[in-house]
Amino acid sequence: MNNDNPLANIPPSGRIIGLDLGTKTIGVAVSDAMRYSATPLETIKRTKFTQDAERIVELIGQNYVVAVILGLPLNMDGSEGPRVQSTRAFARNLAPKVGLPIAFWDERLSTSAVTRMMIEADLRRDRRAEVVDKLAASYILQGALDRLRNS
Repeated sequence: MNNDNPLANIPPSGRIIGLDLGTKTIGVAVSDAMRYSATPLETIKRTKFTQDAERIVELIGQNYVVAVILGLPLNMDGSEGPRVQSTRAFARNLAPKVGLPIAFWDERLSTSAVTRMMIEADLRRDRRAEVVDKLAASYILQGALDRLRNS
């Protein structure tokens, strides 16, 4: 991964899918064709890798996606812990199935930022639990889209 520009391998145009990889769920968001905004798409309940990957491949096909952004759960000090290792392993296993560039995007604070926005919007706790993962994926993808547009 190029640390100066983690998005160096992303094609210059086309939709991008964003994934927020949790232990129980995978939040999914997709960009618009012009790459201005990220829209929450769905939350995949994790089962086996093969089934999770099949659903991601379906979503990639349905949305004409050209690249994947995967949230990288770095520790607050920027160091890599066990969750980063499992995210990298997921990406390695997913790569041959999707055949698209996969880039990592720092997801520190994405879930807490999204949770804070939902609390401010007065969303009930049960409703927040339903949407937090796909909103976090959207937040991660939006950060990457903003960086792509400004580079």
